[in-house]
Amino acid sequence: MNYSQDRRIRVAVVFGGRSSEHEISCVTAGGVLAALDPRRYDVLPIGITTSGRWVLTSADPAHLAIKGHAMPHVDDEGGTVVLPGRGELAVQSPGEVPHALGTVDVVFPLLHGPYGEDGTIQGLLELADVRYVGSGVLASAVGMDKHVMKLLLAGAGLPVTRHVLVRPSAWEPQRDRVIAEAEAFGYPVFVKPARAGSSMGVSKARDAAELEAAVLAAREHDPKVLVEEAVTGREVECGVLEGQGGGEPEASVVGEIRLGAGHELYDFEAKYLPGDDVSLDIPADLPADVAERVRRMSIDAFQALSCESLARVDFFLRDDGSLVVNELNTMPGFTPTSMFPQLWAKTGIDYPSLVDRLVDTALRRPTGLR
Repeated sequence: MNYSQDRRIRVAVVFGGRSSEHEISCVTAGGVLAALDPRRYDVLPIGITTSGRWVLTSADPAHLAIKGHAMPHVDDEGGTVVLPGRGELAVQSPGEVPHALGTVDVVFPLLHGPYGEDGTIQGLLELADVRYVGSGVLASAVGMDKHVMKLLLAGAGLPVTRHVLVRPSAWEPQRDRVIAEAEAFGYPVFVKPARAGSSMGVSKARDAAELEAAVLAAREHDPKVLVEEAVTGREVECGVLEGQGGGEPEASVVGEIRLGAGHELYDFEAKYLPGDDVSLDIPADLPADVAERVRRMSIDAFQALSCESLARVDFFLRDDGSLVVNELNTMPGFTPTSMFPQLWAKTGIDYPSLVDRLVDTALRRPTGLR
């Protein structure tokens, strides 16, 4: 390890980013910044603007809180942060000599969506030989691409939803094929960008006209789109943490999302904006054997994608008791009210302890091939 036990651990918390989930990343960072004990950690908050500029920001979590329906964001102010290598940071303001910020022991990348959660920042940190929280390049990239994810999960023998791929090429030449294959599932179907999160661009289609409109809407977020069968059943989720001391990954209790009449799917508003028609039941009211199957399959999915550190695995529980893996998130929502931290709180690891564990895991893990 490149830090001493007699000084505070220096953590760079990186958030914001260029994706449509910029604001969610900021909210997540606010929760983590509040949980990092200043007696143990020396925190360096680094925001990435929507244009891709890295800036030194305030460490005050209040600046990253949702206020009513107003979402936080990274302002294009402050000096530009530079990462030369091996954790050495510098900040440069226009017309000034670069100012060294010293080295960091670990980076906590709290980026959601493309240009961060998808292996890009992980690759940058690997090149710079810097330890970081979360999965490596491969698992992060696969976890972001729902199409490739399904292929690997299915290859490992895990059940996934049937789907049709809308390729990134022009829409019109594949329109008839996509509609015909989707209609074989029967309406309704769900349409989603292949490489986005927080239900950005996701919609439900009840006929061919709605399907085409939904594909076009999803392609505004990502030219690669999935059309999935609608699965009737309950939505349950489970958290996974990398095992301690080289042991097997650990699974949390299982939670369930219950939506009121105002939501057809667990979309952005249902996840992050105030409302009383969405509830998270933790632990979920499930038979013990079903809950255990969810936990076992969550670990299997974590290992199938070569994940590290943390992940949240989402399932559909059909009325007949069968389970289908919906998706896996390598950097799930991490606000104190998000599903992932709440799952672990009910399992016995509170929010600050969860953050501590993730940092400790990152510090023990070498960079490079492992």
